[in-house]
Amino acid sequence: MNPTVLSLSRRDFTKTALLAGAAVATVPFVAPAAANPRRIRTGVIGCGSVSNSYLPVLTRSPFVEVVSLCDLKPERARQQADRFKVGAVYPHVEALLAGVPFDLLVDLTDMQAHEQINRRALEAGKHVWSEKPIANTLAAGQELLRLAQSKGTRLWGAPITVQSPQFAFMARQLRAGALGRVAAAHAFYGHEGPSWSAFFYEKLGGSMPDLAVYNLTSLTGLLGPVQRLTALLSIVTPERTVDDKGKIQVAEEDNAMLLMDHGQGVLSHVQSGFNYFNPHGHDGKNEHRHTIQITGSHGYLGLVGYDWEPQGVELATHDQPKLVRHATDAQGYIWQQGAALAAECLATGKELLVTPEQALHVLEIITAARESAATGRRVELKSTFKWPLVA
Repeated sequence: MNPTVLSLSRRDFTKTALLAGAAVATVPFVAPAAANPRRIRTGVIGCGSVSNSYLPVLTRSPFVEVVSLCDLKPERARQQADRFKVGAVYPHVEALLAGVPFDLLVDLTDMQAHEQINRRALEAGKHVWSEKPIANTLAAGQELLRLAQSKGTRLWGAPITVQSPQFAFMARQLRAGALGRVAAAHAFYGHEGPSWSAFFYEKLGGSMPDLAVYNLTSLTGLLGPVQRLTALLSIVTPERTVDDKGKIQVAEEDNAMLLMDHGQGVLSHVQSGFNYFNPHGHDGKNEHRHTIQITGSHGYLGLVGYDWEPQGVELATHDQPKLVRHATDAQGYIWQQGAALAAECLATGKELLVTPEQALHVLEIITAARESAATGRRVELKSTFKWPLVA
């Protein structure tokens, strides 16, 4: 297919710009001048709902030049190309790779397609930023990482919860021993389930790779890799009605409970599901519960709001037993900025706390939870990543 020629746009990646990016659909933003940064030519595949969050940030980053969009529904790609003034539109990954040259692929497709698309892009010598998960199994993900290394390219995966200032505050308190001997943690994330697409409920979908993945990334980042786990999974609502396919049968868990051992006596629990009533729905800005709680012999930490949209951290200790809120400034952090941060990394050499090794460890946790639920056994994990994470 011949690309449709349009124009291009950019954004500054300062704190003000990132905060503006969260509301860019309704508030226009003019980026301050940058000192001629290197811009990474970027192709985006997947122009569905999540592209509405990614494209405003990408097209305003001084480190990004979005040169092409791709979607199996070409009309969606054309609509986004018109909206964000992107110069080329393609109907599938092979056409994208054969089209306008680019360096970084941003994969926003259905989660079941990530593994195949990421592999094809790496084979073609492209850097890859992928929405979660990077792959469907640990072995496949490790092969993707080996492929990237052999090609001299980079591979990253969402989510980026470890980049937030709230995560940084919690990590500093843990390293400083503010909680004494850490014993336990609990995290949760859930809502009533997406209605716009069937892939959330189909094989290799489920609440864990869509929702629990955030908490699993945060807790492994704070407490270290998981050594072993036990899980119970269930399907509470076996039949759903979704916009793209109508009435469907649910094939993966919509209710998950994971109990994990991080070693040194530290245990954590994560729950996720598509059957959780929440008056705020998907909107993290109005969530003020402690969605991550960490308890030790000397103190307690509670993350206010979701880890992808954190509002602050509350801390109490023996010395100061009343909860005090800290880290209320987002400092430019928004969950949508992962691909733009990857481009900045490529342009400047600045490294991220987000690593493919941790993303693969979280992927193994999800697959191990399914094994545990199916067999009734505790499962030992094989993967790990460099920890602690230090900015």
